Amino acid sequence: MKITTWNVNGLRAMLNKNGWEWVREYSPDVVCLQEIKARPEQLTEAQLALFEGYTSYWNPAERPGYSGVALFLKSDAPSKNGLGIDRFDGEGRVIQTAFDDFTLFNIYFPNGSRDHSRVPFKLDFYAALLEICDQMHARGEKVVICGDINTAHEEIDLKNHKTNHNTTGFLPEERAWITKYLDNGFVDAFRARYPDKEQYTWWSYMGNARANNVGWRLDYFMVSEDLMPRVADVIIHDEVRGSDHCPVTMILK
Repeated sequence: MKITTWNVNGLRAMLNKNGWEWVREYSPDVVCLQEIKARPEQLTEAQLALFEGYTSYWNPAERPGYSGVALFLKSDAPSKNGLGIDRFDGEGRVIQTAFDDFTLFNIYFPNGSRDHSRVPFKLDFYAALLEICDQMHARGEKVVICGDINTAHEEIDLKNHKTNHNTTGFLPEERAWITKYLDNGFVDAFRARYPDKEQYTWWSYMGNARANNVGWRLDYFMVSEDLMPRVADVIIHDEVRGSDHCPVTMILK
């Protein structure tokens, strides 16, 4: 099974840049998109036709042009929106899918904002999700969290770590929550397979950052420890354009 996650930073813009052409050629079994900034009724018939062969699920934000996630499945599976917590669910950040032997969370985690005003909301989201996952692990269930986590965990996960310790996405309190997930039954699947690899998934549009590979690794697969033996690979497709993020794929045996 190939599961691909991609923050598209506007689905309509990504489609206009022919980003779905890569998806069609790579043909993942599951496609998790974040920051879609659109509702399906805002897409043209031609754009909707691009998703042929997939069952689609949509969780747009209540606020127009903001946030939102979408899910595309080659083989249908029960899916539901949100965490069941109103203060988070209005922002269209989560789709949960129940496969036979694990639950997949497609998530667009909150950004802390440049002035750090949204950091408390972001940390509360981390806490609420982990509480849900802890309960699932206690029941013996396996979980995959994928999407834009909006935090680079360690110094290896961003190019200019020395100058970003006071930048949201690399604040100590944000990074500590990633560590807490790893201390509570999760594995960062990419870092587990490639402990020394410097590879990024997001680049600023400013300063020619992508051409110079001045990036951050913000897009993750966090996998229950018991599921890790099935992880054959995690691939960062940093050659793929269409967004300021690139797709990331986890292959399950």
